[in-house]
Amino acid sequence: MTNPSRSRSAVPAQGLGLGAEIGFFAVLHTWGQNLLHHPHLHCVVTGGGLSADGSQWICCRDGFFLPVGVLSRLFRRLFLEHLLKAFHAGKLEFFSSLESLRDRRSFLDYLAPLRETEWVVYAKRPFAGPEQVLDYVGRYTHRVAISNNRLLDIAEGKVTFRYKDYRQEAQQKTMTLQAEEFIRRFLLHVLPEGFQRIRYYGFLANRYREQKLARCRDLLGMPAPEPASSVASKDYSERYEELTGSSLWECPVCHQGRMLVIQILPPSPHRRPTPIKDTS
Repeated sequence: MTNPSRSRSAVPAQGLGLGAEIGFFAVLHTWGQNLLHHPHLHCVVTGGGLSADGSQWICCRDGFFLPVGVLSRLFRRLFLEHLLKAFHAGKLEFFSSLESLRDRRSFLDYLAPLRETEWVVYAKRPFAGPEQVLDYVGRYTHRVAISNNRLLDIAEGKVTFRYKDYRQEAQQKTMTLQAEEFIRRFLLHVLPEGFQRIRYYGFLANRYREQKLARCRDLLGMPAPEPASSVASKDYSERYEELTGSSLWECPVCHQGRMLVIQILPPSPHRRPTPIKDTS
């Protein structure tokens, strides 16, 4: 995995065959239901973009945006090219069963079959509308790999939790791991310092977003958005329940009773809290 923290606001985002600067954002998601390492990106892409001179909005064809077959091969080529560059720059480290890949010849042999394998890029239109897509992606922006309501038991050095088995039609199952293995899996998803979970590209890139979004709305005849005062006024627990469907006030044991605030303990004057770095 390469470090995406460097600014990419100047990178052109040309839709394949569209001839326009599109806008999109990507959210990094690294875990599966069983907490194993499963890095992938959720990307939301505009269905059109600005012409080169910014004078018009170019819309994609109905029911079509990108040729997925072409996109998958392009992604495969670019991914492997950057992986090879990272190897030559000494940015990749290999341990345990992968230690042999430190040798250049072995690394190239390892990559060879990947160039012939068909890669999958999954893309579809938002059937329930853009609001549903943003709500779905928004659940991943500031979450950790597992929530408390999936933890069922911690006893005798083992952790039991609930997960969905998507290989068997998303059946609800339970898994029990040694505490050390559970912690190892959980820490796979703590991002290194400097990584950013959310990135914006094209006309949504931070540097020109305000001006270009205003231009897009003008070309599309859309009104300027109203300030999100109603969202800001909501309590964090209400926002959490809206985004996740789980209540912070639900009893974590019986999942029926409601938690009540009895007293808020003041911080100890002899202990200075450790600052927490935001790596999102």
